Amino acid sequence: MKASFTSVSHLRDHLGAQHTAREERRRLERELASYDSPSDRLELDAIIARHEPDEVAELADIIARQSVGRTRRQHVGRLAG
Repeated sequence: MKASFTSVSHLRDHLGAQHTAREERRRLERELASYDSPSDRLELDAIIARHEPDEVAELADIIARQSVGRTRRQHVGRLAG
């Protein structure tokens, strides 16, 4: 997405908003990562299932990536062990 900025102030505001959004996403990722037991994950799946896909798309994306990461770490751990 290409944005047009009319002043340094608008650019600063835009960059600040992007920074805030990244920080909020990282916080959300950390919070979701804390749900690491199978029962926690089932609970998250149940919560997400009660909402429209577009409402929880970001959450579902984060959870899917974390799940893949956990699976990879477990697989590597088994190979190393």
